[in-house]
Amino acid sequence: MNLTKKTGDKGEDLTAKYLRERGFIITKRNFHSRYGEIDIIAENAQYILFVEVKTRKNNAFVSGFSAVDIHKRRKIIATAEEYLSKSLTELQPRFDVAEITVFGEKERTEYKMNYIENAFSSEG
Repeated sequence: MNLTKKTGDKGEDLTAKYLRERGFIITKRNFHSRYGEIDIIAENAQYILFVEVKTRKNNAFVSGFSAVDIHKRRKIIATAEEYLSKSLTELQPRFDVAEITVFGEKERTEYKMNYIENAFSSEG
């Protein structure tokens, strides 16, 4: 497994843990459709979350949130619509972004999360 994939997986693991600690159930990870991928799908009594996780080093040129541009948002929305067409639910959909910043390396690695609820909407 390459370092970039390993770092991205760690960011997704931290985000899943964060959501579970807040009462969400993780229903899918890395859900693929012909439109794209959603990193985490989670539910609680009120919401179904479609979460994009962006893990970056602290000196990255572009922030995690900025990397979720209009093209990426459209892919996430289309993928969420496909998921919802196959999973009947009364829950309110919500699109969130988790920015994970990596500081340090190897055994001194630290992670900081900026979790953005309602980062964008399906209406654009």
